[in-house]
Amino acid sequence: MQTNYGLNIWADENFIIKDNTVNVNHKTQPSLLEITQKLRDEGYRGPMLLRFPHLIKKQISTLYTQFNRAKEEFNYQGNFHAVFPLKVNQYPNFVNSLMDVSKEFNYGLEAGSKAELVIAMTHTPLGAPITVNGFKDKEMISLCFIARAMGHNITITIEGLGELETIIQVHSEFNQENKEAIIPKIGVRIRLHSSGIGIWAKSGGYSSKFGLTSTELLEAYDLMAKHDLLEQLWMVHFHIGSQMSEINPLKKALREAGNIYADLKNRGAYALSAINIGGGLAVEYGQYPHKKEINYALSEFANDVVFLIKEIAKNKNIEEPDIFTESGRFIAASHAVLIAPVLELFSQDYQEKSLRIKEQNPPLIEELNALWKDLTRSNAREYLHDALDHMESLLTLFDLGYIDLEDRSNAEILVHLIIKKSILLLSDGSQELLKLQNKIQERYLVNFSAFQSLADFWGLKQHFPVMPIDKLDIKATNPATLWDITCDSDGEIPFDDNAPLYLHDVDIDKEEYFLAFFLTGAYQEVLGMQHNLFTHPTEVTVDFDEEGHFTLSKLIEAQHTLDVLDDIDYDKNYLNKQLKTQIQTSTLISSTQKEELLGKLYLYLNENSYLKTIIASEKESIL
Repeated sequence: MQTNYGLNIWADENFIIKDNTVNVNHKTQPSLLEITQKLRDEGYRGPMLLRFPHLIKKQISTLYTQFNRAKEEFNYQGNFHAVFPLKVNQYPNFVNSLMDVSKEFNYGLEAGSKAELVIAMTHTPLGAPITVNGFKDKEMISLCFIARAMGHNITITIEGLGELETIIQVHSEFNQENKEAIIPKIGVRIRLHSSGIGIWAKSGGYSSKFGLTSTELLEAYDLMAKHDLLEQLWMVHFHIGSQMSEINPLKKALREAGNIYADLKNRGAYALSAINIGGGLAVEYGQYPHKKEINYALSEFANDVVFLIKEIAKNKNIEEPDIFTESGRFIAASHAVLIAPVLELFSQDYQEKSLRIKEQNPPLIEELNALWKDLTRSNAREYLHDALDHMESLLTLFDLGYIDLEDRSNAEILVHLIIKKSILLLSDGSQELLKLQNKIQERYLVNFSAFQSLADFWGLKQHFPVMPIDKLDIKATNPATLWDITCDSDGEIPFDDNAPLYLHDVDIDKEEYFLAFFLTGAYQEVLGMQHNLFTHPTEVTVDFDEEGHFTLSKLIEAQHTLDVLDDIDYDKNYLNKQLKTQIQTSTLISSTQKEELLGKLYLYLNENSYLKTIIASEKESIL
């Protein structure tokens, strides 16, 4: 049974349990519940994405610290640099925080499209590195020349010979009237024989989508020599896949890439001075020891990179190159936490208040009622077996027409209550109890869209740590399946016997219950789709002032309903006009009612499309 939901495995001490809540382990250590409640008090409903810039800075600082330590330990002479691949998260509140907290590190950005290149050109400080990967046309390459003319330290990575030919063409056109040639640095992405493992392993290996084969690399070298571009060739780049779970494939790739680099250097690529090892530095998503996803620490990763490149440089008698990384998941994943309220528990019907006990009941119903009331630790197992036997008999009686629907409902509720009480009383971990516990798993309807906020779970079954943000002093006993609010059966996180999630048995009519989904800062936002037209959740940045207290800033509410429709090219003015006209011309309501409905319509159209929950105090007044 879970006690801390694996915080000691995946949280990296970023979050802790304190006073029965999940707390941010920074400064005054506020609870996620306190932050959430503050937003709720200000009127924001639906799911909320909390950003923590201090965690971005922590990851960047840790990356540089470990590589600089390894450099010193092995007396490595090259420099270490890092850039963030914008494909991982292009949202402005993230990028702006990223660049703000990374100033002291001369941290840069990597772009893989024209739009990302514009972000890099406008957000990277002059002098900090920009690398440009992915397929490029003449327009994109020209943008790289413009960036260099602005003074940016930019490198175009060649993915194919056609791109090099375009660089030569743009160089000729761009520098016709320039006394001193302006041209970006050039990198070559190599297609290694080595590849990673796991879901993203196809990023490397000979079947990879990107990079030059050995033959193409030699042709590219000759073409650059012919056009006097060897002075710009300064980087060799490779990438073997995202979320590298094991270290050995990286070691193999480093040896292969290092020898290619050395061969080019000794062949005459005199300006070559950097190896870019790409991304892939993994994040631990596992919540159970047997489900851990990575087998190495960052210190081992840095040691292996520095040591192996140093050995190759020594053996090949070349200078030790600068080392670049483009790890994005490692930098971004931990900074964002999705908080979503539970709307309903679907077996809430199985409660004592739902019983419809009659004055005269079938004998087996009377026996079940007595079993439930008289259940103790000493008789729990016996009474549990009796209850399960009675349930089978009662279902048979219902099929034969001897008991009615109310009797069947009472039987289901009483057996459910007996099972839950027996599990709590026994708690011996027996296979019988585990099977029963999983049989009565609870379905929690959660106010979020898995397609929008956990795209990799839906598409790739990537696990994300999830836990309640309070009640952590109470043992959670409900095996939980999570349902999102989309009209799609794939919008669920099913209960997994091998990595079970247990949540609390709460009465949503009386109190609110929030779940937190962690490590959602990498890829999930930009991959999120508007399935059922649910949009990006309300987001807010959580900063800490000099006294250590948290402040909320850069709040962007989830899009209004009409704005979502406008995004997919509906004319929102037409929609608004049509709705108003239909109310105004209706013969079913009075003029006073029309004015009232027009006011409500305006309100509803200008709120976000997530479900609005009624707070507990309002529910009590209704009930």
